[in-house]
Amino acid sequence: MKLIRTFSMVAPLAIALMAPALRAADIPAEGTQAPDFTLSSQEGKQVSLKDFRGQWVVLYFYPKDMTQGCTIEAHNFQADQDKYTAKKAAIVGVSVDSVDSHVQFCTKENLTFKLLADPTHQVVEKYGSFGGVVAARNTFIIDPKGVIRKVYTKVQPNPHSAEVLAALDTLEK
Repeated sequence: MKLIRTFSMVAPLAIALMAPALRAADIPAEGTQAPDFTLSSQEGKQVSLKDFRGQWVVLYFYPKDMTQGCTIEAHNFQADQDKYTAKKAAIVGVSVDSVDSHVQFCTKENLTFKLLADPTHQVVEKYGSFGGVVAARNTFIIDPKGVIRKVYTKVQPNPHSAEVLAALDTLEK
């Protein structure tokens, strides 16, 4: 009984002390070095952020393959793919879905840019973009040297690609 009473007094304190470590990391700030990572793509290849050095990267986090908002956002990025290519910008999507899910999503929706699988939440947490079960809809524009130049949180899927392209126009100057 004494052990139970001691545990009931100590457990809340232990939980309170651990709470900051349990929450997702803060969103990296504009002007800071983008956290590096390596994840598997829909092609089954390992892709690292450093692979894109020398070009702009639109790193976007999204909740779930084959859902309405995520499909709209992906279609808009795909429709504007030539504009991104002209700006030497790579589009890279990340969700907590599996590689197999990404394969199905890319095949069904004719997506040609990289989708990376983060089922262990390591990268979504590094970018402060883990929403508890799925990734939060956030986007980071990363410059050719690996520095975060623009951060979007709680993105609206429909106008987002146009917003990012406009930001790239401004940032490139």
